Amino acid sequence: MSAVRARGFTLLEVLVALAVLAIALGAATAAVSRYVDHQGYLQERTLGTLVAHDVLAEFRLRKDWPATGEETGELDMARHHWYWRAVVAGTQDPDLRRVDIEIRAGDRDGPVLARLSGFLEKPAPRPADLPPAGQDRVTT
Repeated sequence: MSAVRARGFTLLEVLVALAVLAIALGAATAAVSRYVDHQGYLQERTLGTLVAHDVLAEFRLRKDWPATGEETGELDMARHHWYWRAVVAGTQDPDLRRVDIEIRAGDRDGPVLARLSGFLEKPAPRPADLPPAGQDRVTT
């Protein structure tokens, strides 16, 4: 008479499989956590770059020719409070100025999230017969 052996896993095999599964799930959880943290950092950097472009656009829209030196400011955008620092420097061309902008979020002394450099052209002088910007010419 031959004994029929039951097929299946032993308790030891099941415990080893569960241990391997637990280690794999722990590593996967750590990877997802790092991804989520990195995603938030990238979002802040992207928003910081948009803020830097906004500050540069404000410099370009000014009516005055900015003096060389450093300017600082702050603004609210995308539910964040941003600090910016702009260094205006002269160039070899007397009609161009270089602007280097740094953006920080939340803390004036925090890490720089974005940097942007741009150039400003000296505004052309307005002819004397034109009214100041924003006013219409009156003809009779």
